[in-house]
Amino acid sequence: MTASVVGSVISLWRYPVKSMMGEELDATEISEQGIVGDRAYALIESATGKVVSAKNPRKWAKLFDFHAAFIDSPTINNIPPVEITLPDSTKLSSEQENINELLSNVLGRGVTLASTAPPQLLLEEYWLDMEGLPHRETVTDENIPAGTFFDLATVHLLTTATIERLQHLNSSGRFEMQRFRPNIAVASTTNNDFVENGWIDRTVAIGEEVRLSITGFCPRCVMTTLPQGDLPNDPSILKTALQHNKGNAGVYASVVQGGTIRCGDLIQILD
Repeated sequence: MTASVVGSVISLWRYPVKSMMGEELDATEISEQGIVGDRAYALIESATGKVVSAKNPRKWAKLFDFHAAFIDSPTINNIPPVEITLPDSTKLSSEQENINELLSNVLGRGVTLASTAPPQLLLEEYWLDMEGLPHRETVTDENIPAGTFFDLATVHLLTTATIERLQHLNSSGRFEMQRFRPNIAVASTTNNDFVENGWIDRTVAIGEEVRLSITGFCPRCVMTTLPQGDLPNDPSILKTALQHNKGNAGVYASVVQGGTIRCGDLIQILD
């Protein structure tokens, strides 16, 4: 088997609570369930039983103003409580008896913080009125993988080459990794257009231990356009991806072999 270096890890991210801001890591364990602790928690809307997601910003526009971080380091066998920082900087613990009431009050809708996903879950996705999307100016119900809080897959990779290409195509937009919420940000060794597209159905080695199977494109949605931190609301972010890469940016993967990933690890395609 031959291996070709395609980049290196420049940042790692996990998101303890789905659709909230997350934690940047220097190193992390990864298992068949993805980066340990990623999307370990989610909010469930009391009225509908659906997963709360920023994919429907008409309901959940405030979610990107919440930050989530683990109180202790999670392990494969132990997911610790999570601390949630509210938009006003108030800090809450998932162990508080009134956590659901407090979160519901801030969000203006009844929610429950869950750490176990039911077998079948739906989330709502709002589609902008934008050419190239499969739906326009509507909200649809979308299935998510059984027993998880992930959208489509357990691991998401994105290269600097793709970010730089999108920026070149739309110089007025701010194309930053933060908008796209990858687990693994890759410093690419090439400037080829949307280089990850060529990784699909191939195996990627990260460092000495981890092996990922690249399973498909990462289709982008309204979340990339939303304001977060000092990034403004910008529909042109999604429009650029639609016009030049069928709405995709980055790839999804499943874990073939777990282990430890560190910033600086080489990323290789195995042939």
